[in-house]
Amino acid sequence: MAKWGAIGCVVVLVVAAVLGLAGIGTYNRLVRLDQDVQAQWAQVENVYQRRADLVPNLVETVKGAAAFEKDTFTAVAEARSRVGQVGGGALQNVVNDPQAFQRFQEAQAGLSSALSRLMVVVEKYPELKANQNFLGLQSQLESTENRIAVERMRFNEKPYFKAQEGAERAPQVKF
Repeated sequence: MAKWGAIGCVVVLVVAAVLGLAGIGTYNRLVRLDQDVQAQWAQVENVYQRRADLVPNLVETVKGAAAFEKDTFTAVAEARSRVGQVGGGALQNVVNDPQAFQRFQEAQAGLSSALSRLMVVVEKYPELKANQNFLGLQSQLESTENRIAVERMRFNEKPYFKAQEGAERAPQVKF
C-alpha cells in the first residue's frame, strides 16, 4: 500500500510540474506579445514625432516664401500643439487605454487636416513650389506620412489601431 502512495505522490508532483511549466510558458508568451505591442506602438509614436518636428520648419518655409494666410498657420500651430499635449505620461499606457488612444488619434487627425489645408494654400503661390527648401521639406513630410502608414500597418497586425472616419479617401492636394 505504501508503494502505491509513493507512486501517487510522484504522479501528482509530475502533473504539478508539467502544469507549472505550461503556466510559466504561457506567461512568458503573454509578456513577449505585450512587449511586441509596446515596441510597435513606440514606432508609431516615433514617426508621429518626426512629423511634428517637421511641421514648424515647413510652416516657416512657407511663411518666408509667401504672403502666408494667418488662419491656416494658426490651425497648423494649434493642431501641432494639441498633438504635443497628448504626450508624455499619457502615452505610456495608450495601447491599454481606449480613451487615451482615441484622444491621441483625434489629435493626429487634426494635424493631418491642418497640413492638408497648408498644402492647399501652397497651390496659390507658384514661386513657393520652386523653392528648394520647401521642396525638401515637402519630400520629408511625404516620406513621414508614408512611414506613418507603414507603422500603422505593422501596428494593425496587433488589433488596436482604428482609422478616423473618412480616412479611406485620400486628401486632395493639387500643385
